[in-house]
Amino acid sequence: MPETVLYDVTEGVATITLNRPDGMNSLTEEMKEALLATARRAAADEAARAVVITGAGRAFCAGQDLREHAGNLAAGKGLDDTVRRHYNPIVLTLTRMPKPVVAAVNGVAAGAGASLAFASDLVVASETARFATAFTGIGLAPDSGMSWTLQRLVGRAKAAELLLLGEPVKAAEALEIGLVNRVVPADELAPASVELARRLAAGPTASYAAVKEALDHAASADLTSALELEADLQDRCERTADHHNATEAFLNKRRPTFEGR
Repeated sequence: MPETVLYDVTEGVATITLNRPDGMNSLTEEMKEALLATARRAAADEAARAVVITGAGRAFCAGQDLREHAGNLAAGKGLDDTVRRHYNPIVLTLTRMPKPVVAAVNGVAAGAGASLAFASDLVVASETARFATAFTGIGLAPDSGMSWTLQRLVGRAKAAELLLLGEPVKAAEALEIGLVNRVVPADELAPASVELARRLAAGPTASYAAVKEALDHAASADLTSALELEADLQDRCERTADHHNATEAFLNKRRPTFEGR
């Protein structure tokens, strides 16, 4: 059987590929466990300074595999605690990863699949991509952080509309309302997302980690607390070789070279 999640590191970029194309990369228990392990591997991999997450075939990720879910319902297992055991730790691993995460959305991103994209730092979408919250369509509440990420991307009113009505959003609209950062032709998605990730991989990794931490904290903190964390993060970044080398390069009118430390 082929691996359900693939992992590759090339030129500082780790690529995580959801690999159940025949099932539109819908998430089985095996696949969720593999994705969590792979995300943790990417977070700890010193060779990976940026991460791309994408899907094989025509879909990014259609969310929970409903055939497996129906089997759990029939067996009296309910949700089988998958939100706490799988989805929550996957999203926390992506958002807390001390390096940038780029979602390359090549097709449908629905339910938890859309949540994976929304939890990424930057999203590059194919012109054929579509996003759907999907949860209310099967009588469930949002999970995988969507209640938190979605309203921060598009505002509460639009988030409520997308969650309550569940209507799909095409790539052009997703760009317009702020769900994604870039939309490219389908055949340019892979090179465009990898080029963006390589640009990030060549940058100041510790600084990027600080940006993620500052944004995450400030999203639910008061100004005083945000200011204090900014001061702590600046102190941390000041101690990196990248900061000292970049300052010297600026003074000598040279382009800085970042080593990620």
